[in-house]
This record gives sequence, structure tokens and C-alpha cells, in this order.
Amino acid sequence: MVTGLWGKKIGMTQLFAQGKVVPATVIDVANWVVTQIKTKDRDGYEAVQIGHVREAYSDKTFSVDWLKKPTEYFSAMREVGLKNGIENVAVGAPLTCDIFVATGDNVDVSGVTKGCGFAGVVRRHGFAGARASHGSTMGKAPGALSFMRAKGKVIKGKRLPGHMGAVQRTAKNLEVVRIEQAENLLVVRGSVPGKAGSLVFVRKA
Repeated sequence: MVTGLWGKKIGMTQLFAQGKVVPATVIDVANWVVTQIKTKDRDGYEAVQIGHVREAYSDKTFSVDWLKKPTEYFSAMREVGLKNGIENVAVGAPLTCDIFVATGDNVDVSGVTKGCGFAGVVRRHGFAGARASHGSTMGKAPGALSFMRAKGKVIKGKRLPGHMGAVQRTAKNLEVVRIEQAENLLVVRGSVPGKAGSLVFVRKA
């Protein structure tokens, strides 16, 4: 059994449970198939390589010939670990969301956050900024960068303007509120990193 699954973040929605609104994120884990099996004898560890079949070929039967031109038939290829050996795994086998998780379980979802480009300290770190009246000219400037005892050097870790976002983050202990087996959709409570359409990795908490 695989230790996790890759999926595509569809976006956020809301569910209603016992009269309360539940914010939720929909993750599409469909169209992933096993493309290679790695064994201890040959590779030194046990894992499976999986590929995401392109939409144009999603309704076709998997063929070994696809592996000769992976970029043509697969939009992404990833590797996931195995927990209980490789006996029940075969090349071309589809992966579904119910093989390792059930409704009510908690999962960790990892992804790359939205990239915001170059940002100042107000947006990047939440600085309040200077007053907007009474002759203040600082605006959104970061202010002093050092102090006299630092010998004119900027201390490491100083919060300054710079590139914001586009880093890997993990949202932990998200509850699985619904599983749509027909469409292979996973619905988790709360938000997950990344923009709509980005790849995320789901594993048990």
C-alpha cells in the first residue's frame, strides 16, 4: 500500500453539517497510474513511480508503450513509498483515494504556496507602517536595520522586503470530510497550500 497520493487542488467550497458551515478543499486524485516498481534488490528501497495521465488519454486503457514516451502521455511523474511490500502492486494499476484513507481520518497535505513576487515588509511580514499624516514620510519603509552594538551589520534573520511565497508548506491534521469514489475526489476540512490546479501530496497524519 502506498504511503500517500499526489493530487490536483481543485479549489475551496463549503459543506453543511448539522447546521454548521464547514470550509473544505477539493483534491482530485484521479488519473494516476503506477509506471514503475522499485525493489530492494535492484534499487535498494521499495517504492513506486506514478504518473498522471494527460486528459486526452484519461479515458483510454493504459499501455506499456506509454512508458516509451512519458512526456507525451503523462503530465507529471512522482514517486511514493510503499508500506507493506510490492506484492499487490502492478505496473498500470490505477490509484484511488480510498486505498489508504477513509472518511474521518486526518491527513497532512503538502504543496507549494502561491507566489507573490517581490513584496515589502507590510505585506510580507505584517508591519503596521508609519502614520499617514502629521508630516510622516516613512510610509511603508522597514525602518532601522541595525543598532549600535551590531557594529553596522544587519542581523541574520532580519525581516526585510524580498521574494514572498512559492515555498513548500504542509497543512497538518486536516480531517477528511468526504470521499467521492466515482470521481476520485478527496474533500478535506480547511485550506491547503497552493493555487487551484497545483499538485499537492496527501499522506496520513
